Amino acid sequence: MLTSDVNRLALGTVQFGMNYGVANTSGQVKKEDIATILRLCREAGVDTLDTAIAYGESEKLLGQCDLTGFRVITKIPPVPEEVFHCQTTIHDWLAEQLEASLQRLKLSAVDGLMLHQATALCNPQIGEELAAALREVKAQGKALKIGVSVYSPDELESIYPILQPDIIQAPFNILDQRLASSGWLKKLAGDNTEVHVRSVFLQGLLLMEKNQRPEKFQQWDSLWQTWDSWSEESGQSPLVSCLAAVMSYKEIDRVVVGCDSPEQWQEILAAAGQTEAAVPAPIATDDLLLINPALWSQI
Repeated sequence: MLTSDVNRLALGTVQFGMNYGVANTSGQVKKEDIATILRLCREAGVDTLDTAIAYGESEKLLGQCDLTGFRVITKIPPVPEEVFHCQTTIHDWLAEQLEASLQRLKLSAVDGLMLHQATALCNPQIGEELAAALREVKAQGKALKIGVSVYSPDELESIYPILQPDIIQAPFNILDQRLASSGWLKKLAGDNTEVHVRSVFLQGLLLMEKNQRPEKFQQWDSLWQTWDSWSEESGQSPLVSCLAAVMSYKEIDRVVVGCDSPEQWQEILAAAGQTEAAVPAPIATDDLLLINPALWSQI
């Protein structure tokens, strides 16, 4: 077992099921490498796996491995338009989605079930029923915790009156500090909500050398100059710095990080184990064009 900070990592498995990430040059993780990565997790004390129905083959490939001892978190995709106009109820649809996930994962229950599109809870047609459906699968013991994945803490304002989640996932990194600056991180911790954060490396953008960054990101040159200067002066790798910056917030329960290979996962484990790492000052921005990868195609 390594340090408690290593224990706070969660393995993100989107790369198991598809090509993902602006800095990913090796593509989807090889099937034979998945078992090796899971073994490294066990040895390091990393007990949480983050997946989703939308992550291609991820659930299926995980189900072909021994998941004993792992906490598995998965996510339900957006409610399709046809559910609004057919005989299938939201309860039936969600139950079917979860059952299919459990079959792919070869599990009888998941430790966490989140909505991939949390704003569906605010839909006046289906929101209350969707929240009730989540509570139902929890009552049945098929999901130990229920909650939401959000793209912005602003979403929590409208979601909370409909469903107070047991678990949430949100983006958080040295550039995107909205979860903390909005006050939501402290509120969630106060409500005993399990907090998972993702996008710690901003899809790998924060780990790139300055001459590797795609040219379209140069419009934020002043931010990059601050980040690059701090990295050079500290002598600390961007990988260590990104993890140290996020893990300095003790209200965060799990830091979801993906990898492209066993070697890369070992690097991440080693970086998270550097408990004496210096914590860089946040170079926070609210510019969604930079901090929301879904908008990068508009740059």
